Amino acid sequence: MQASHPDSLTAPPDPGLAGTVIVGMSGGVDSAVAALLLQRDGYAVQGLFMSNWEDDDDAYCTTADDFQDARRVCETLGIVLHRVSFAAQYRERVFQHFLHEYAAGRTPNPDVLCNREIKFGVCLDYMHRLGASWIATGHYARLRQTQTGAQLLKATDAAKDQSYFLHGVAASALGKTLFPIGELTKTEVRRLAHAAGLRVYDKPDSTGICFIGERPFQEFLSRYLRTEPGPIENDAGLTLGEHRGLALYTLGQRSGLRLGGRAGTAAAPWYVAHKDTERNALIVVQDQDHPLLLSDAFDVEQMHWLNPHEVTGQPIDCAVKTRYRQNDLRCTVRPSAAHHAAAEPNVASSAVALDAQAHASPDPIWRVNLHEPARAVTPGQYAAFYSGARCLGGGVIAQRFNSRLGAGARGITYNRHFSVEGS
Repeated sequence: MQASHPDSLTAPPDPGLAGTVIVGMSGGVDSAVAALLLQRDGYAVQGLFMSNWEDDDDAYCTTADDFQDARRVCETLGIVLHRVSFAAQYRERVFQHFLHEYAAGRTPNPDVLCNREIKFGVCLDYMHRLGASWIATGHYARLRQTQTGAQLLKATDAAKDQSYFLHGVAASALGKTLFPIGELTKTEVRRLAHAAGLRVYDKPDSTGICFIGERPFQEFLSRYLRTEPGPIENDAGLTLGEHRGLALYTLGQRSGLRLGGRAGTAAAPWYVAHKDTERNALIVVQDQDHPLLLSDAFDVEQMHWLNPHEVTGQPIDCAVKTRYRQNDLRCTVRPSAAHHAAAEPNVASSAVALDAQAHASPDPIWRVNLHEPARAVTPGQYAAFYSGARCLGGGVIAQRFNSRLGAGARGITYNRHFSVEGS
């Protein structure tokens, strides 16, 4: 599959024929301007504020304030605002998965799942029940409607592009979606909001995972997961300290290790390179480009191609993001028969598998070969694939490899976490 840069975007639906457009109102400036622009273009606009998290500890929860901001925006625009709670669905479809992945030693991205399951899943269905023919959001992304389905494109503002978080949304849902601010910069969005008298024009962007807010992440996670302290070791097996629980750390992490200076080691930062769940050991290194932190290939499961009719099973030359705000990495993607269980130590080696998880899946596995090694490719995170400005789809990173680590590499043992993959 070889996709090219889009020549132009398909014109939006005729306002006189489009019916009701419901905008997902978050209480922020982006969704406010999305509603503003649609209204100015003559669409019949309504708003919908959804809450996805209910917690007795509301010290860090901004839902009440966000709703009031959304209500004031809709009052200024003179449009109806609906309100609904999807907290039960969110806990079942997103939060439980989030906890399960952390407990398994992986690092999930709940925002991708929230878009697929909630915002463009149960919420989309609810909007249709309210009479919406189209839905709109304040995402920084663009759409191109074609005869074979919707194509998801990066936003004009590369610094704000959110296509990474949307790669798991069904193409059928995107076919009835509008992204009114996808061709604007953040500065332009704030300027439009200010000129229209919308009080949220200077409201700070929300950061972090939605249900955690600004609270300390480890404190939050410890409320829901049982964590067991264990040793922090370097790649030679020397114990340096004690971790608070493997679930509280992620690959590439630098802060929060509480190691400081150690006799016999260089005065340099430490980075999380591996989580050995069998021994409950956290492996750290001091070189941010250490081989244990680098990968030149990885496997992806639960792959979702936005336009599957274009996928022939042949290798795909494209680019990939293994995390948000990452530069595109050139790669080749192909179906793989790779098995996620560890190979036996005496199998001929073509690569050393890093952080393998025995994650059986009935879905096809796709092997991603990077043209240049990448740092901290993290199992549980999502890989989103691109051809130019177009997002092709994505899936969950299952296992990472580094062919530059020889079978006799120091510090590598042959278990299901550091294993030799057969050629």
